[in-house]
Amino acid sequence: MDLNSASTIVLRVLTQATSQDTAVLKPAEEQLKQWETQPGFYSVLLNIFTNHTLDVNVRWLAVLYFKNGIDRYWRRVAPHALSEEEKTTLRAGLITNFNEPVNQIATQISVLIAKVARVDCPRQWPELIPTLLESVKVQDDLRQHRALLTFYHVTKTLASKRLAADRKLFYDLASGIYSFACSLWNHHTDTFLQQVCTGDEAAATNSLERTLLSLKVLRKLTVHGFVEPHWSVEVMGFLHAVFERLKQFLECSRSIRAENVCRDRLEKTIILFTKVLLDFLDQHPFSFTPLIQRSLEFAVSYVFTEAGEGIVFERFIVQCMNLIKMIVKNYAYKPSKNIEDSSPETLEAHKIKTAFFTYPTLMEICRRLVTHYFLLTKEELIMWEEDPEGFTVEETGGDSWKYSLRPCTEVLFIDIFHEYNQTLTPVLLEMVHSLPGSTNMEDTSAILIKDAVYNAVGLAAYELFDSVDFDQWFKNQLLAELQVSHNRYKPIRRRVIWLIGQWISVKFKSDLRPMLYEAIRNLLQDQDLVYLESMFTLLFQLLQEVTQCDTKMHVLHVLSCVIERVNMQIRPYVGCLVQYLPLLWKQSEEHNMLRCAILTTLIHLVQGLGADSKNLYPFLLPVIQLSTDVSQPPHVYLLEDGLELWLVTLENSPCLTPELLRVFQNMSALLELSSENLKNCFKIINAYIFLSSSEFLQMYAADLCRSFCELLKDITTEGQVQVLKVVENVLKVNPVLGPQMFQPLLPSIFRGIIDGERYPVVMSTYLGIMGRVLLQNASFFSLLLSQMARELGQELDQILGNVIEMWVDRMDNITQPERRKLSALALLSLLPSLNSVIQDKFCGIINISVEGLHDVMTEDPETGTYKDCMLISHFEEPKVTEDEEPPTEQDKRKKMLALKDPVHTVSLQQFIYEKLKAQQELLGEQGFQALMETVDTEIVAQLQEFLQGF
Repeated sequence: MDLNSASTIVLRVLTQATSQDTAVLKPAEEQLKQWETQPGFYSVLLNIFTNHTLDVNVRWLAVLYFKNGIDRYWRRVAPHALSEEEKTTLRAGLITNFNEPVNQIATQISVLIAKVARVDCPRQWPELIPTLLESVKVQDDLRQHRALLTFYHVTKTLASKRLAADRKLFYDLASGIYSFACSLWNHHTDTFLQQVCTGDEAAATNSLERTLLSLKVLRKLTVHGFVEPHWSVEVMGFLHAVFERLKQFLECSRSIRAENVCRDRLEKTIILFTKVLLDFLDQHPFSFTPLIQRSLEFAVSYVFTEAGEGIVFERFIVQCMNLIKMIVKNYAYKPSKNIEDSSPETLEAHKIKTAFFTYPTLMEICRRLVTHYFLLTKEELIMWEEDPEGFTVEETGGDSWKYSLRPCTEVLFIDIFHEYNQTLTPVLLEMVHSLPGSTNMEDTSAILIKDAVYNAVGLAAYELFDSVDFDQWFKNQLLAELQVSHNRYKPIRRRVIWLIGQWISVKFKSDLRPMLYEAIRNLLQDQDLVYLESMFTLLFQLLQEVTQCDTKMHVLHVLSCVIERVNMQIRPYVGCLVQYLPLLWKQSEEHNMLRCAILTTLIHLVQGLGADSKNLYPFLLPVIQLSTDVSQPPHVYLLEDGLELWLVTLENSPCLTPELLRVFQNMSALLELSSENLKNCFKIINAYIFLSSSEFLQMYAADLCRSFCELLKDITTEGQVQVLKVVENVLKVNPVLGPQMFQPLLPSIFRGIIDGERYPVVMSTYLGIMGRVLLQNASFFSLLLSQMARELGQELDQILGNVIEMWVDRMDNITQPERRKLSALALLSLLPSLNSVIQDKFCGIINISVEGLHDVMTEDPETGTYKDCMLISHFEEPKVTEDEEPPTEQDKRKKMLALKDPVHTVSLQQFIYEKLKAQQELLGEQGFQALMETVDTEIVAQLQEFLQGF
């Protein structure tokens, strides 16, 4: 592609690709897609997005295409890979000028430079780091900021690499630039503080941005750049300096107004300081030991004394509490029961903790948590009145307890109370005893204190088992408090009910339960097993007697709740309901919402009946058929519940009947809808596969494969993963015929692996599928390899080498232990081999295998030997307690399937030993030793430790 002539053409097409008119947009996108593999295309894109006179939208698009191209074509093993000559030119062009004026484009350029660095730095790009270090020193504000932004993204990316060789390179880099990074951070920090003192807000904002970026760089270098960071004077010096800087920044926040732009960045910087400490503690607990005393003094001072008043903010308090919690709970700091078995480092850390957490300190922390942080605020009380549901969600903190103050305080209280319960139990009991027996309804403060103390007693229920006579407390006081109807006492009524819920499984006599049920019957609605038969009969009679559709729906809802709650124990009482529901279904033909209520009841009924639900099929299957048939008008109302009913029916089915198999005819049209119900559709398909793969696939595999091919053309990443998981399950259940049945899908999966699919979750599933094929159907893998070699015009060995290299490189994308072990088994299955490509990739295969051993091997403390924790030798029917859901028929089928799965039947330890022994016999001792020398010595040592005894 000639740069001069091509630039004009590419610029015009990029401009068209920013159009809102699809008639203009679509052809432009197609043209750009064709150019992606053309030599010189990325050089043209570089010229375009670095030309600041062009339209911002066009430059933005050029950057995105360039970045995507790096993912697909930068690696030398990728199909249509960029030439080394063009890559050299591009690397030089990317770091020529750090002068991008648009923030969003500057960020994208920094990210794409980091992506290139991940592959090429430092071997193919040794000049990158020196250039960045020089560029962050320049006086020009814009160039300095952009270089610093790039420096951060490059450091972040290099720090994320996990292979031993890559970690070694990053350690070398960190030790080489750490001193410079510290001085850079100190310079920008001092400058910012001086500018705040002089009141120069604009300059202070710019300096703060540089302080933040340089601190981000230091965070990555400090946490990931050293094996034993406590031996580095510079690292420990920086960490000690963090506390001083934190104090300066917190004091600085007094003088910066809340509405000031700088205030937001200042708080982010303060939080970043705390993240440095938290990350370092998490990654290097023993190196953190010299910082324990100072960390605790700092956090406790700001959170539990007057020192923090007026300057701390909620997120900072949360971070300080997390720091205290991580030190208190850290297993590295807990001595063994037998002190002689503890390391000196553990004993030293424990000594520091013990010296800090004296009785006065613990008492003050406990009191402050309960009487300050546990108190409901005025805003929370108003929210409770105006939006009860919103208040409940807000109070529990959702899934983000780390960042929500109330849940964080409660977790810290639980952890500290558990660790120091002998000290804190008398403190909490004294707080309980100091509460007045009767509360003045006008004294809101007293009510809120009582709520907070009751909250603490509930959270510490297990620790207080031997110290509180809860039965007496319930009879003598709590029961009476439940009966106080005054509106202002609502927080206490709510808290007492919650408190009883916390204690009922800890210490609560059964003969007190009738008193409890009587007190809270309006909440329980008599849904206890003691009243089950009479209640169920009365509800069913009511269902027959009422005539209004809404009333029937309400009664069905209550019936559903009862069935859901008691599960299998409902079986003796449902005969009358099972006979009545077909009549009610027929009567409700014009009332789709009532039919939805019937579907919900059937869902819970099937779950309660389990395998016995097969007796309902004459009624159940036509209901499912109608509800999930998109050609029938009622499906608009019934589809979601109908799919749920279909799924639970399959999960609880003991066998596949012809009628149940026939219902699947509805699925093809459902997949074409591509609606929000797709997730349940995939679950249903998987349920059929687990139920009877041979019959099901024989009839529907071809249709399914066609549907999947269409779906994958236009589907979200999540949807793509769902499709792939179905294919993975097919291969798991039927490794011989599965690959043949879904053969049309496998080439695109193969290409996705070679191209380095950018979405980790998709790549993980690709490797899971290919692992199944390689391990369990090697002959089919060979055919697929030959097919890909023909299609891509490459040598078969080259394709195989590319697959192995990408597999090893992207192993971190796989998070599930089962898939990680599968990958190790699959790659090991290539051994023994004389193939030069496989021998060339031997080091990577061993790396993956050792990673797999770390994932699955557990040490027997008695014998000191290792065993594979994923092995399953036989199936046992699990014992189910009253509170547990019984296993469904599908759960049992999955367990039986695991007994045939190599992941659960083949010892990875044994497999590695046998494969290495076979390779040794094939090559001879000298040849095998030469091969082993290609593996990192640390990896070899770990491997030898795992293989002791073989």
